[in-house]
Amino acid sequence: MANRNEKYQKLQDYLQSLGSVAVAFSGGVDSTFLLYAAHQALGDRAIAVTAKSCSFPKRELNEAIAFCEAHGISHFVCESEELDIEGFRQNPKNRCYLCKHELFEKIWDIARQNGISAVAEGSNMDDNGDYRPGLIAVKELGVKSPLREAGLSKAEIRELSKELGLPTWNKQSFACLSSRFVYGETISEEKLSMVDRAEQLLLDLDFRQVRVRIHGKIARIEILPEEFDQLLSKRELIYRQFQSFGFTYVTLDLLGYRTGSMNETLGEVSAHFSFQASVTPSPLCKANDFSVRRDDCAAAPLPKRKANQP
Repeated sequence: MANRNEKYQKLQDYLQSLGSVAVAFSGGVDSTFLLYAAHQALGDRAIAVTAKSCSFPKRELNEAIAFCEAHGISHFVCESEELDIEGFRQNPKNRCYLCKHELFEKIWDIARQNGISAVAEGSNMDDNGDYRPGLIAVKELGVKSPLREAGLSKAEIRELSKELGLPTWNKQSFACLSSRFVYGETISEEKLSMVDRAEQLLLDLDFRQVRVRIHGKIARIEILPEEFDQLLSKRELIYRQFQSFGFTYVTLDLLGYRTGSMNETLGEVSAHFSFQASVTPSPLCKANDFSVRRDDCAAAPLPKRKANQP
C-alpha cells in the first residue's frame, strides 16, 4: 500500500497530466491542499474559483482570498446564489446536487474563458462512505477529483498539509450552511444568518469543531464530546446570544459533532450514515464512484433559475 508521500507524488503526476486546471476552492482543508498541489504542479496554469453566496460565511471567503494572495494564485470569485435555484429553498434530499451542478457550470465557464482545460474539486476517499448527491454533478459535468484519484484520505491530507506548512492542516471541517437544515425544512436568508451567527459565536468561544443544526426555531449544537463541560460552563451566555439570533430553544446533541448527521433523517441511510457500494447504480452514476442510491441518481432534476432571474 502506498504511503502518503507516494500518494502525493501520484497527485502531482495526475495534476500535471491535466495540463491546466481550475480548482473549486472553498478555503477548507481539502480544497486548500488540492490548490496548493495544483499550483506546485502547474504554476500559473492552475487557477482558483470560489463561489460567493449567503450559505458561505464571509470569514471563509476572506480566508480563501488571503491564501491566494499569499501564494500568488489567480483567484476568481463568482456569484452563486443557490437560493435562486428552482426547488433549492424547499431543501430536497438532492439539494447538494442542485447547488453543485450550477456551481460547476459556472466554474467551467470561467475555465474556458481563461483557456483552462480541466475543472477539479476536493472530495477525498472518506467521502465515498456518506450520502453525497453532489458527486453526481461532478460525474455529469466531467469534473476531476484528484484527491480520490491519488487515494488520499482526510487524515493523510491533514498530515501532508502540516508537512507542507499549510495553515489549514488543523482547520475544522466545514460544509455549506445549508447542510445544517433538516431535509424538507425551508431554507431562507434569515435562517442561514441565524446559523452563521450562532456558529461564529461558538468559534469565538474557542470551540474547535462546531455545527449548529436548525430545526424550526430550535438550535441543536454539535461539538466535540470532550468540550461538553466547556459549553455547559458558558450555557447561560450561549443561550442568551442564541435567543438574540432568533432561536427559541437551544439544545446540545449528546452524541457530539459528526459529519452528515442530517442524513440520519433519510430512510435509506443507515444509522451510521453509510451507503453500501453494492447497490445497483443508475446510468448516471457508478457504484465505484459514488455512495448513492439508484433513485437519488435517476430522480435528480437539472437546476433551473426562476423565470425572473438572469
